[in-house]
Amino acid sequence: MGLWRRLFGSGAPAGFSGELAKDEHVLASAASGDGFLVATTLGLWLPGPRRVGWHLVSKASWSGTALAVIEAEEDGEAGEAVLLRDLPPQRFPLPSPGKVPEVVHARVTGSIRSSKRNEDLGAWFVQRKVAGRDGVVLQVRPDAGADVERVRKVAAEVAAKIAALRAVD
Repeated sequence: MGLWRRLFGSGAPAGFSGELAKDEHVLASAASGDGFLVATTLGLWLPGPRRVGWHLVSKASWSGTALAVIEAEEDGEAGEAVLLRDLPPQRFPLPSPGKVPEVVHARVTGSIRSSKRNEDLGAWFVQRKVAGRDGVVLQVRPDAGADVERVRKVAAEVAAKIAALRAVD
């Protein structure tokens, strides 16, 4: 534990039971039901607690009273690309949201370097920065009903082209 944390604490709310990483810093927090939403430099801690990396938050929207979050999970690889699958949306009422909605919006959009929809294939191709790691990862999210093997093949080809372009730089 660093000197700063020993002197001033982690910045997490009293009662938060998550274990922050050594280099993780709290940016905003708010009570939600029996737990907390805690936005950090590495991700969003959901009540439970469980951290979702910013690169795995597919969508977050603020209604004025609640934060809705769609989390993605990795569903295989395609060369150097990662296939994603969205989980069902979760809704977190925030009676006193503080800066949580703004921080979540900034971190999710800030992790996206580029996004492109392939209508013919039925998939989103998104390059994202992963907090705490160097570089960018290509994430591919097939639509429901898309031919996943075809998506996987194209995703691997795109990832190989991106890697070749980076090698030239």
